[in-house]
Amino acid sequence: MTISIRSATEADLMAVGALHQRSRVAAYSSFLPPEALADPTPEAMGRYWVERLTWEGADHRMTVAERDGRLVGFSYLGPDDEGDPATGLLNAIHLEPSERGRGTGRALMVDALDAMQARGWTRAALWVLRENTHARRFYERGGWILTGLQRDEHIGSALVPQLRYAREL
Repeated sequence: MTISIRSATEADLMAVGALHQRSRVAAYSSFLPPEALADPTPEAMGRYWVERLTWEGADHRMTVAERDGRLVGFSYLGPDDEGDPATGLLNAIHLEPSERGRGTGRALMVDALDAMQARGWTRAALWVLRENTHARRFYERGGWILTGLQRDEHIGSALVPQLRYAREL
């Protein structure tokens, strides 16, 4: 029952999309209305990842975590969205809801930080929904610190505040 981590392939992306949608619903349903989480469908989320990697694949990296051969999580990283060439951005870590607290998220985070450092970045950043206290505690335990930056982003029809965290590599 160990976790294995590997680079994602195109064949993984529809399953990644379905997992991403399940993860979002589980993580955000305590503070977002159901209609905000109804779209996109798991299939649409898979198509989103296929398209996104078509455009970003050269400078981004998706990693998947498997338990007993079954996809249970993924991470996605790339260059900083604020334009700092020394900073990498951890765009996402998403897990199957049943994987929370089993070390999968931590394994994906450690792998992502190692990959950022290997790319020559000296700092890492991420955005997290302000109301997602579970994820905020997870990142804070991993050494991430609030930067003071905030932005608003739509999830479905809901406008939600996001907070920026960063850490040295």
